[in-house]
Amino acid sequence: MNRTISGALISSLMAVSLVSVSLVPAEQASADEHILRDVGIGAGAGVLSGTVRRRGSLLNNAIKGAAAGAAVNAVNGTRSRYHRKHRNLGQDVGVGAAASTVTGAVTRGRKDTLGDAVDGAVAGAAIHILTNGKN
Repeated sequence: MNRTISGALISSLMAVSLVSVSLVPAEQASADEHILRDVGIGAGAGVLSGTVRRRGSLLNNAIKGAAAGAAVNAVNGTRSRYHRKHRNLGQDVGVGAAASTVTGAVTRGRKDTLGDAVDGAVAGAAIHILTNGKN
């Protein structure tokens, strides 16, 4: 990927993350009782996405997916009881992509930023599809 595009993508994702964190009400961010389920779904989806794309190691893809699952769970844990049950697909995909991108940058450096975001988005979408309306 072109370094300019990669740099622009990283900086814009970080800016969006900072803005979204500052707009979240000052409330304790706690994961709910389904964190292990979401981490497991995220890890499985990360492995599947990495395998389909033929990128990254199995372990690294599982770690990125698990981080995406934990982040999606944590963000949904701050929402009201009604909104925890009726999740937002865009939010789950976005949070999963951001968490996976950051995790990929920490674990491997900036080798495949867009791929990391794709893996996290797939994990967020899988969690949404498998758990929406079931809490």
